[in-house]
Amino acid sequence: MSELRADDAKATFRRVKKHFSPALSVAGKFSGQGAVEASSEGCRVTLSDGRSVLDFGSYAVALLGHRNPAVVGAVRAQLDVLPTSTRTVQNPAAPLAAEKLTAYLGGTLNRVYFGCGGADAVEVALKLARLATGRTTVVAVEGAFHGKTLGALSLTHNDRFRTGLEPLLRDVVHIAPDDPEAVARVIAERDVAAVFFEPVQAENGVRILDEAVLSRWCQDAREHGAFVVSDEIQVGLRRCGARSLALEAGLPVDAVLLGKPLGGGVVPVSAAVGNDRLFAPLLADPMLHTATFSGHPLGTGVIPTALATIEEHVEDGERIAAALAAGLAEIEDRHGDVVTGTRGRGLLWGIDFTTAEVSGNVLAALAGSGLVISPCISRPTTLRLLPPIIASDEDVKEALSLLGGAIAQAAGG
Repeated sequence: MSELRADDAKATFRRVKKHFSPALSVAGKFSGQGAVEASSEGCRVTLSDGRSVLDFGSYAVALLGHRNPAVVGAVRAQLDVLPTSTRTVQNPAAPLAAEKLTAYLGGTLNRVYFGCGGADAVEVALKLARLATGRTTVVAVEGAFHGKTLGALSLTHNDRFRTGLEPLLRDVVHIAPDDPEAVARVIAERDVAAVFFEPVQAENGVRILDEAVLSRWCQDAREHGAFVVSDEIQVGLRRCGARSLALEAGLPVDAVLLGKPLGGGVVPVSAAVGNDRLFAPLLADPMLHTATFSGHPLGTGVIPTALATIEEHVEDGERIAAALAAGLAEIEDRHGDVVTGTRGRGLLWGIDFTTAEVSGNVLAALAGSGLVISPCISRPTTLRLLPPIIASDEDVKEALSLLGGAIAQAAGG
């Protein structure tokens, strides 16, 4: 599959249209300008027409780039020994991954559930909070995105994904992200099981929540006996600078949810990392929440290597973040007629445009120029940059240059 012909790309789009969705086929043709992905390495993806594109998107998965050598080596080593599990006899991969992950987060949260995707981690945290408290009300935040499975979707705020499926889980209350009194008001009226928040709402246009507000929510929840869950599936693991944004800020959370780059950008794996009180139902009955591929060796076996490799590049992440902040500020100054703001933290940055049409035109221009970035599905006027932590200075300069050119083209000058 490393070398694809134009006919192979056409066949791919035909199969996508036939077996998945005509809309996905059209979108794929647009994004790849008629080409499909053929191979990838580092910060780049090679397309079937021979073009090489710089990947500053991938929805936060490729933090370590594509096919990171250390990660690929760990996957191959596990594949050669024990890629799957009997689910009856224990294997060493998942317990070792849990030990490394809990230590990585500082050791205060010592229980782990491994899933495959981010929504898996959300679902188990949601279930455990209700079981452990015997309560049903859950508080989430306006603008939140926690996934699209039914439980996680109940916490997700965007009506686009909820319409036609309601009623979802009952007793979910969404609060304003800038209201420190909001949790206390809900608690005054209901018995709350848990409060879920994202320290940075990536899908909602990279909205950074105020730590003082989060601290007050945590305090009010804990005084009520409710759990606090920090969803960092997209923003943790050094994407936004910290291993965990909540823990670095000293917030007394009961669980941190991780995913995206946890598998090193090669295998799908997620984790809910929590304390004994939240995990009490699973401690009493480990069969309350299971899944065939939860903790599968091929996924969990790579976690120690992924974490260690991320830590090797912390200073690189700081360098990239500083360069992006400076470069995006220049772009905002230069294109103030269509760019209304830029903001970010670490290796996650959002660019606001005057209209969704303008942001769409920028994406269209980038499709032909060789830079992949991610739209915000909950805020169509904002585009996201999610550079790999391994990006070079030249990669960052190229990305900023291509982005500036695309914005100028979209603005008509």
